Amino acid sequence: MESTEKRTGAVQPRCNRQSGVRPETEAKYREAVKLYASTSLSCREICRICGVTPSGLGGHIGKYHRDLLLARNNIRCGKEEARHIKLNQLRGQLPATRAKYKEAIAACDSMEYIECNVSEIAREFGLSGTNLGRQLRTHYPEVLEFRERARQRLGLDDGLPRGTRPWCKEQYAEAVQLLRSDRYITVQEAAERCDVSYSGLEQHLIFYHKKLVYNRIKIRKKAVRQQRKGEITGRGTVHAPSPAQEEKYAGAVRLYRTTPMSAAQIAKQTGVSKKGFYAHLQKWHMDLVCRRKGIPYEEGRPVDWSKTRKYNPATAAKYAEAIARLKESGLPTAQIAAEFGLHPECFRQYLKEHEPELHAGLGMVKTDKGNVMSRHSMGKYAEALQLYATTTESIKSLARRFGFNDCAFGQFIRRHFPELHEQHQKLVQQVKKVK
Repeated sequence: MESTEKRTGAVQPRCNRQSGVRPETEAKYREAVKLYASTSLSCREICRICGVTPSGLGGHIGKYHRDLLLARNNIRCGKEEARHIKLNQLRGQLPATRAKYKEAIAACDSMEYIECNVSEIAREFGLSGTNLGRQLRTHYPEVLEFRERARQRLGLDDGLPRGTRPWCKEQYAEAVQLLRSDRYITVQEAAERCDVSYSGLEQHLIFYHKKLVYNRIKIRKKAVRQQRKGEITGRGTVHAPSPAQEEKYAGAVRLYRTTPMSAAQIAKQTGVSKKGFYAHLQKWHMDLVCRRKGIPYEEGRPVDWSKTRKYNPATAAKYAEAIARLKESGLPTAQIAAEFGLHPECFRQYLKEHEPELHAGLGMVKTDKGNVMSRHSMGKYAEALQLYATTTESIKSLARRFGFNDCAFGQFIRRHFPELHEQHQKLVQQVKKVK
């Protein structure tokens, strides 16, 4: 029996046994891999040129071209060796730096080199003693502690002072105290307040206040992806507009908060960019935007824009006095519109959309029995109704005489004045009996 491939004539693609990558995948990323190997372009730029996704290219290179990935981190090795080299790194230490000092740090952690000091070990591996010492204090303090204990036990102590210098401790004491306070501030802000070197304070913290550094890292990790106004973000900066931006839009925001003017009108009046003001409101004053639109707002939760009102607060202010007058007086809509200089049809449309109950009751009057009817219809049929109640003239005759539709007149009577219909029928019967 023939196989499926023979019957259909199609050859199923197979993975390359040596590399494990499918032929179509290799063809898809071939050009991007060439650019990655031969240029210094970023992955994102290469993806834009070759039309592939950054996540796809990153995964492909990390899995099938790991030697190229390591080469970009200044680690030169073959394909086989690259499979066993991991890029996991300590915080603030580049993979290339880790590879550079790996052997020297292993020597520092070995009893074989315990008689040598750090500078001698650095020279043996062709490194700078100062830089090796900095790497040890920053990322491998346990190695220094081990060497200190072992050299003291063997009587190799050189008598040199260890730890922070008294003058250095005094210089950074105030900045360290600020960083320990409940209110989170950045290291740069603390350095500026205390008038000390930012890089010096940062290094002092890494060397001698590791617990404080780790605690601050934990605080920032908790704030990742949180953007609450006035609180810190994952970067350790306060999520708030810059002082210059706040000052620029202060007047416009005040008008937006205290007046019914639209954002476009406010931007024009205060001389700021309309687009910039919109963006500023959406990012920093969403509570004001939601309050204007009558939407419940809770910081940190998405806004339900489906509940927004479909009109501008300035429009509401425009019609407010006319609506109040209409409710109090009961006058026709056209008369109220003329009184306030409004367009009658626009006013009616606004009432229909935003004051539906008031619009439904406009021009309606109550009869003695509590029925509701149109004032216009009552005035139109008033004289005909009087004749209908006191004479035997038919509905059709009255409608013809007054020039309105007899069916509409008849329905009006039966709907609102059924007793008149009965009274008219009795009167007609009495007249017939007399004749």
